[in-house]
Amino acid sequence: MPRIIFHIDVNSAFLSWSAVKMVREGKPDIRLVPSVVSGDPNDRRSIITAASIPAKKLGIKTAQPVSMALRTYPQLVIVGGDWTWYKACSEGFISICRSYSPVLQQFSIDECFIDMSLRCTPENAVEVATRLKDEVKARMGFTVNVGIGSNKLLAKMASDFEKPDKVHTLWENEVQEKMWPLGVRDLLWVGKKTEERLTAYGINTIGQLAQLGMGSLTRLVGQKFAQQLHENANGRDDSPVETETAEAKSYSAERTFSKDLVDPKDIDRALFNVACIVAHRIRRDDFRASTVSMFVKYKDFSVAQKQCQTAQPTDVTAVILNEARRMLSEVWDGQTPIRQVGLGVSKLTHESAIQMSLFEDPNMEYYREWDRKYDEEKSKAEDARMLAYERKKQEIASVPKDDALVFRYPNGEAALSAAKKAVKGNPAYRFHRHILDDGTDCFEILADSKVLERHIVEQRHNRI
Repeated sequence: MPRIIFHIDVNSAFLSWSAVKMVREGKPDIRLVPSVVSGDPNDRRSIITAASIPAKKLGIKTAQPVSMALRTYPQLVIVGGDWTWYKACSEGFISICRSYSPVLQQFSIDECFIDMSLRCTPENAVEVATRLKDEVKARMGFTVNVGIGSNKLLAKMASDFEKPDKVHTLWENEVQEKMWPLGVRDLLWVGKKTEERLTAYGINTIGQLAQLGMGSLTRLVGQKFAQQLHENANGRDDSPVETETAEAKSYSAERTFSKDLVDPKDIDRALFNVACIVAHRIRRDDFRASTVSMFVKYKDFSVAQKQCQTAQPTDVTAVILNEARRMLSEVWDGQTPIRQVGLGVSKLTHESAIQMSLFEDPNMEYYREWDRKYDEEKSKAEDARMLAYERKKQEIASVPKDDALVFRYPNGEAALSAAKKAVKGNPAYRFHRHILDDGTDCFEILADSKVLERHIVEQRHNRI
């Protein structure tokens, strides 16, 4: 049975939803004139979160400051956001989509995927999608685009074709015709920096990216991202439409100091470091968190801790860090020496409310760009470590009869540290110190009685 996936996306969601409310109140339809939604209509520094089609034709874009948009068009209509109303519109829109298929995954406040494999056929998929689109318009008062594809990636790409109020298909046999001629920036997950890197190499279209060798692509963007880009550029995506809420999980990190700290700057720096680690991990796994917790451990090993709820689910480092800083000021007197600081997040969801955060802080776009650069550098480092580890395994010339992997280090301290890291997080593993005939320390990693790895001090001779 062929997979049939719909991606439904509200056209200019915040502006459309604001327009619907204003029309119901007897006011003009702002969708017909150059107009925008911003956090504070009276603050020229406020960020634009949505723009009407007439405004976009003038070159006005989301994430621009209002002041810049007014220089482009002084008569621009500016309205404020209404989160309560937007949430009601979103719930109504999702309810209609769910009536077409219970296999629904909400991708953000204004878009979702539904699996229609058992609800229609490739032959009548456009007809069914058109019916869904028209029902949303009739009942809710705003328009949507529906993309149809044989997987989530293609459905998402199709919904971004010509707007508004349209239905488009992108089946696997249409990838070369409809998707490959598009610019690389049009491919899902390709941002500005990745686009610059690819175009500098002469890769301007998705088709060129699809045909680029994995070796060249890996050198450009790193091993993990290269594999994803290659699959996506060729229209391949086997991820399911996930209907279940993510199981309860949490992410945390802590920092133990070699010397107890009392300087607020040093403690803040440590809190910043653990916030970066935690936020990177939840972004990597496509989560957003609603609860932030933090703790400090004092030199007498007593612990003070606190947690709070964020206004909306977030994966932004600055938001998480600022919540932790606020709680730190509540649990620490500013004088007692601190031995350890930790930060965690919980109440995780895949649902995105990223756009709404722009209403809260005009610097949010800067924060997200900072996070994107941090993630990019972190991924490069992770890829480099993985490649180094694979090379290390391949370079091992002499393998003992028990097939254990051998790793050599410049001193015993480094060998011990590496052995501890190998064991950490694996309760079935253990390690013990073994003295070789020449007196060299050897730290063995065991599972039951089998030796898996040996971490030893580097020797000039080849034998252990």
